[in-house]
Amino acid sequence: MYNKDKHHHNAQEQLENIVYGRNSVLELLKVGKRSVNKLMVAQTARGTVITEIVSLAKQKGIAIHNVPPEKLDRFSEHSQGIAAEVSPMEYTELEDLIIKVKQLPKPLLMILDGIEDPHNLGAIIRNCVTFGADGVIIPKWRAVGVNGTVSKASAGAIEHIAISKVANINQTIDSLKKNNFWIAGAEKSGQVLLPKEEVALPFPLAIIIGSEGFGLHSLTKKNCDFLISIQQRGAISSLNASCAAAVVLYEISKKRR
Repeated sequence: MYNKDKHHHNAQEQLENIVYGRNSVLELLKVGKRSVNKLMVAQTARGTVITEIVSLAKQKGIAIHNVPPEKLDRFSEHSQGIAAEVSPMEYTELEDLIIKVKQLPKPLLMILDGIEDPHNLGAIIRNCVTFGADGVIIPKWRAVGVNGTVSKASAGAIEHIAISKVANINQTIDSLKKNNFWIAGAEKSGQVLLPKEEVALPFPLAIIIGSEGFGLHSLTKKNCDFLISIQQRGAISSLNASCAAAVVLYEISKKRR
């Protein structure tokens, strides 16, 4: 009997073991956190980045397969002629993440409360790396995990930041509070308005971004120490999750200097 759920799970698992796109594969090889089983290069692929990727793969002794372009299309139509079969993403245990970041000056974590679009997740992770967040926390359930699409959308940024996957966001908030973290939710009704130079944010700090369309879950919002919002002008009242994360992270980065 055909098991649709099992088929979907296997397809998802396969996608999680594939990194595609030129920047994503290049960062994967440069950082070297994950083992690469093989590199698949489209026979039509050309350019300096492809040359650099192939050269790095040869240095590392990775098997290189020249394949017809259509073979890569089954992973994504945006493969840019390159894909790598990798070991699964190694998430950082929450306890280890807390220990690691507490040693840093003004620790900053990003918690994502149910982001379902892989392009949004990838863009947010890229923003976190760009603006200096120290780690990202995502839920195991009712949210997207790190897969090939996320890696591509992050332009390889997922290789540069610790990511924890947790079973329960509110239990995670409790653990962070026990470790002296302040919890701030990004919400339109937030009383702390960014940017405001006179607002001094407390650290260690964890920022929570809610899901697309629904924002923060009510219990998550209740568990926040305070809510922050972005000063906006014009008729369009809300930014999407990745844009909101970028603005919040940028404003906080100015206060961490």
